[in-house]
Amino acid sequence: MLQTKLLCADLYELYDGRVRQFLLLGGEQALLLDTGFAQSHVMEKVRTLTALPVRVLLTHADPDHAGGLEDVARAWVHRKDWGLVRAAAELHPLQEGDEFRCGGWHLHVIEIPGHTRGSVAFADYDRKVLFPGDSVQDGGPIYLFGDHRDLNLYIGSQKKLEAMADRFETIYPCHHACPVTPDFIGKNRRDAEALRAGTLPSEPTPGMPCRTYHGRWTDFYCTEEDRTRP
Repeated sequence: MLQTKLLCADLYELYDGRVRQFLLLGGEQALLLDTGFAQSHVMEKVRTLTALPVRVLLTHADPDHAGGLEDVARAWVHRKDWGLVRAAAELHPLQEGDEFRCGGWHLHVIEIPGHTRGSVAFADYDRKVLFPGDSVQDGGPIYLFGDHRDLNLYIGSQKKLEAMADRFETIYPCHHACPVTPDFIGKNRRDAEALRAGTLPSEPTPGMPCRTYHGRWTDFYCTEEDRTRP
C-alpha cells in the first residue's frame, strides 16, 4: 500500500515499500518526481494531498518510475529514455540546464546517464538537496545490466556528482535508506570502479539474468558482458 510521509512543509514522500516518489508543493502548482509502478496508483494518492495542477518529471523511465504515466496526460523525461515509456502520455524533453520553479523549490536538471541512458537528477542548490533517482543509494542493489544501461557512463556520472557534492547536504534516493548523506556518491563510485575492475565477489541472482556483485558499500545487478563493455 502506498504510504505518504511529510518530510517538510512542502515536500511529501510517497512510498510503496519498493520505490519512492516525491511531491513538491508550491503556491500555484506541484511537481511530482516519478510516478511509480502502475499498480501503485500514485496519482490517486497525489490528488488526496493537493488540488494544485501537477507537473510530472521523471528521473528515468524504468517501469517502477514510469509505470504510473498511464494516469498522466503529459510528463517531462530525457529523450534517451523515451523508448522505455509504455504509456500514452505526451512526452516533453528534459536536458542538462533545465530549471523548474515551484513555490520555494528551484530544481536544476543534471544529466547522469548510466543506470539508464536518460537518467537525470534534480538539484535544489539553495536548499542543498539532491533527488538522484536510482543513481545514488545506500547499499543497493543498483541495476546495471541490460542494453539501456552503461557502467562506464554510470561511473562518469558519479564523478560528476561527486565534484559538486559540497553543494548538497541531503540526498533523497528512490530506493532503500532515505535520506542519505552526500558521501554515498563517492561510495557508489568507488564500488562501481571495483565492479569494472573485476575485483568484487558475486553470485548468480535468483530469478534474474544477472549476477549480484557485492561492493564495500554497494551491491550491483550486472552481467559479465555489461561489466566488461568498452
